[in-house]
Amino acid sequence: MEPLLFSPAIYGELLNISTNYTHANFTSKPEGKDTNLAFQAGLAVTLALITFATTLSNAFVIATIYQSRKLHTPANFLIASLAVTDLLVSILVMPISALYTVSQTWTLGQVVCDIWLSSDITCCTASILHLCVIALDRYWAITDAVEYSKKRTLGRAAGMIATAWVIAISISLPPFFWRQVKAEEVTSCNVNTDHIFYTIYSTFGAFYIPTLLLIALYGRIYVEARKRILKQSQNKPGKRLTSAHLITNSPGSVASTTSLNYGTNDTSSCDTTSSANVSQVKVTVSDALLEKKRISAARERKATKTLGIILGAYIVCWLPFFIYTLLVPVCESCFQPELFDIFTWLGYLNSLINPIIYTMSNEDFKQAFHKLIRFRCCRA
Repeated sequence: MEPLLFSPAIYGELLNISTNYTHANFTSKPEGKDTNLAFQAGLAVTLALITFATTLSNAFVIATIYQSRKLHTPANFLIASLAVTDLLVSILVMPISALYTVSQTWTLGQVVCDIWLSSDITCCTASILHLCVIALDRYWAITDAVEYSKKRTLGRAAGMIATAWVIAISISLPPFFWRQVKAEEVTSCNVNTDHIFYTIYSTFGAFYIPTLLLIALYGRIYVEARKRILKQSQNKPGKRLTSAHLITNSPGSVASTTSLNYGTNDTSSCDTTSSANVSQVKVTVSDALLEKKRISAARERKATKTLGIILGAYIVCWLPFFIYTLLVPVCESCFQPELFDIFTWLGYLNSLINPIIYTMSNEDFKQAFHKLIRFRCCRA
């Protein structure tokens, strides 16, 4: 068999290819590293902005309610408590979560890990349960308005808030009983999913049962609000017409017989009966009660729409996370850290959405908020 002969040109080409391949290998690593650093920097900035916006928006809601006496009501006390809970999420949970999400390695030790996980479960669960408390308060206010107005006190609101926090703490405590202290360095910090019964207990207590309650309450609120609106539209008569008989010779009769019209189609509002020497003045009276009902119906529509937006935002934010949390213990191969991080931060986003929805949908909040901004600007 004849040996293969390579010309100098072929050797040159081979050498050139080998050199290029080696150069490509050496240069691809720095390029990949630069891309990874750029992604981490972008992710860090995005998560920092979300955290800052959540802190700022909830702090403004608390400050607005505190500054405005008009907003010192039991219903707004519940909203302020929700804002405090979401503020705790943005201070205690989100900054550490952002660091962990960007670095993908836990560097803060076992003790901080335990405190952070406990704060995460407690605050996020309390935020969800606050939505239930607000919906329950709204439901009673609509379905039993007269009786509930007597019971709707700050003390009752405080009791409902305390109940929400007790339930949230009872869901976050069990993992401490089977926590294992690791001798080696801790590089990851996650809730232990080995205890399937705790996973079911925590997910149902923190999300699935509250969600069913919210859907039931908002459904009843919507039906009741629609009934009121339809009832008011059916009973909407024309303007009430009253007539007053005034003696023309009485003092002040000249001023009293002036024609008074408020949106009527009558061409003449004053008929004089000459034979009886009595002036009959038709006075159109604007039905104040009817106007009140019209405003109330508009508020009911707006409140119902707001509740729908709150419920929709809540489900969109938290449903993926809790479905995934239930799925992982059953299918361990389904766990993807990146997907878990996305679902986690989607849930945190609900703490940013809550104050925006409540302040944008309430005129009293808007006015008080603008006053607060002007006050801060003037002082600055």
